[in-house]
Amino acid sequence: MLGYGSLWLVQKQPRCLLPDLTSPPPLGYEYEWEMSNFSFPFQQTATLQNHKQQEEDNDKDEADEHTETATTSEWDFTLSTVVSTSAATGSFSNTLGVIEFDPTETLLATGGIARKITIYSVNSLLPAHGDDVVLLDHAAACDYYMCTPAKLSSLRWRPGSNSRLLGSGDYDGVVTEYDLETRLPIFERDEHGGRRVWSVDYSHSDPGLGASGSDDGTLQMWDPRCEGGDSVAKVHPSEARNPVCCVEFNPFGGSLLAVGCADRKAYAYDVRRMAGPVLTFDGHGKTVTYVRFLDGRTMVSAALSGYPFGETAGYSGAGRKIIRCLCTIRGGANPFGCMRFEPMGSQGSDDRGFVSSVCWRQMGSEDHCTLVAGGSDGVLQVFEGRRKSLMSN
Repeated sequence: MLGYGSLWLVQKQPRCLLPDLTSPPPLGYEYEWEMSNFSFPFQQTATLQNHKQQEEDNDKDEADEHTETATTSEWDFTLSTVVSTSAATGSFSNTLGVIEFDPTETLLATGGIARKITIYSVNSLLPAHGDDVVLLDHAAACDYYMCTPAKLSSLRWRPGSNSRLLGSGDYDGVVTEYDLETRLPIFERDEHGGRRVWSVDYSHSDPGLGASGSDDGTLQMWDPRCEGGDSVAKVHPSEARNPVCCVEFNPFGGSLLAVGCADRKAYAYDVRRMAGPVLTFDGHGKTVTYVRFLDGRTMVSAALSGYPFGETAGYSGAGRKIIRCLCTIRGGANPFGCMRFEPMGSQGSDDRGFVSSVCWRQMGSEDHCTLVAGGSDGVLQVFEGRRKSLMSN
């Protein structure tokens, strides 16, 4: 991984002014790596995975019953606040598809099927004192909301904007940037052919540079500073043009951009030369829906076939829908936290919904955290976590 240093950090010009972005990457940087798994061995080929799929499905219910007992005991999570709207409880038209803390971790943005972006002050969601669960209504709990023209699949705060600018990707294939002071869109691009945008992200080295991945099979980089807002670069990670489900710039600096695709692979691109990936990670058995950088040298990915890192998973058992929110840590074989709860579906409904989005906040130190989970019924549930070693002192 030599060569990914400070060159990208010192770039001053918008990407549209730089020549030759689509020429081949520098020699010596193109590899295909097998993925490392920190917790358990996985089958290296899709053939072996498919061969055992039916057996795994048969054992799934039994394994789910042991999920909570398998978690380590380092953390204790407590449900602090539930934010709902009684009139809309249980309605899938209110599904929360994305939750994002702002860079200062004082604001929370949510979006989803309801075609609106809702902004909350984190302090308003956390109880000042007492052990009882606080019940709030969305209208009273939120600072404000903005209506959007389409259902939202992705939100991302723009770095360096003092929590003023928020980017979104929607089901109509449009990327929009909103100014939260004026509460109006200030940038919009529609170059994904009307196909759903699954993910958007901003570069931390050059916050004006953004990326989006879509059902049209393209990864596109764009820069609002460029005239017309045209793509700075456009590539198809998958030869079959499978959907691009997730994108993330390296937040620790450098020039890498990670991508997860429906072709069951994850890729890394050097944004200085976007002709092809410099790294290809193969090993998942299904669509890669999640990629994140753990540090400057390590990337984690998750697919539909397994537990997402830091994400959520829903299971069926005992004849009803059971929801668990699992938290895992690098190097751990088991989740370190498991919150079992059911979204607050309408009474008498057999379908209790599922956990549709989560977001994590580390609070100052490594001993306290906040986890916010959104449900398919539009309900927010806020958990506070503390290390058990602290609680025993």
